[in-house]
Amino acid sequence: MSVCAKCQDPLVFEVNDHSDSDEENTSMDATQRTVADDVTLSCGDHFHWQCLIDSFETSQCPKCKRDITSSPPGGSSSSSSKPQLLVSINNEGGLQENEDIFPILQEEAYIRAHPEDVKSRAFLEFCREGDHRAIADLLNSNDEDLEDMAGPAKSPAEILRYQDPIGGMQSGLHAAAANGHREVAFLLLLLASEMPEQDFPALVFQEAAAMGIMREDQTGLVDIRSLQDAQGRTAEDVAKQEGGAVWHGWAGKGWLSMP
Repeated sequence: MSVCAKCQDPLVFEVNDHSDSDEENTSMDATQRTVADDVTLSCGDHFHWQCLIDSFETSQCPKCKRDITSSPPGGSSSSSSKPQLLVSINNEGGLQENEDIFPILQEEAYIRAHPEDVKSRAFLEFCREGDHRAIADLLNSNDEDLEDMAGPAKSPAEILRYQDPIGGMQSGLHAAAANGHREVAFLLLLLASEMPEQDFPALVFQEAAAMGIMREDQTGLVDIRSLQDAQGRTAEDVAKQEGGAVWHGWAGKGWLSMP
């Protein structure tokens, strides 16, 4: 049996299967079974999933240091084109071949190096998903769950203006524009721009009040509409190129770019 290239343990783990009995008898009724936990890289080295996440740094195998990435089919050679990291994964769900795990490993490696950005990374994901309520909850939350982070946590103002260094310097407003999320865009404009209050629909203020957030003085702060991604695009440029018909009527109004 192959072993993990990092920890040298067999590429399996034990899971407990419980019966439907009451909780007091759970430990007696649990049965153990062994399942696979094997990620095979293109170089031929094997890792446990967590061992690979913990040791991955760049584009090299943590064991043999060979480059394990490849270019996507038909992809451009530009710096903005992300590589692929195709692996075979054998786990409790069965065998999955040619799985691209580069985005996952890149994200994990970044968070390991920059734990202070945990909330900022979550914020960007909520912007991409269009979950404006989750954004509000995150901005209202304290850092009790992040007490073990290295370095100071970012303030709400910093989170709102965060740009993704591993995703082409995309801001939350870019993410909302690319994915057609108008509710998120209005929320970000309310909290991180100097867009005149009379330009907002009344419903935006009502929703913000219901979520316990309010507009603060923007003096001296960067207007989120001025942020550009790595390609020099404003959120309005992204909306025109990727956002679809949902942004009809927004162009030229100074809502997604500076007037």
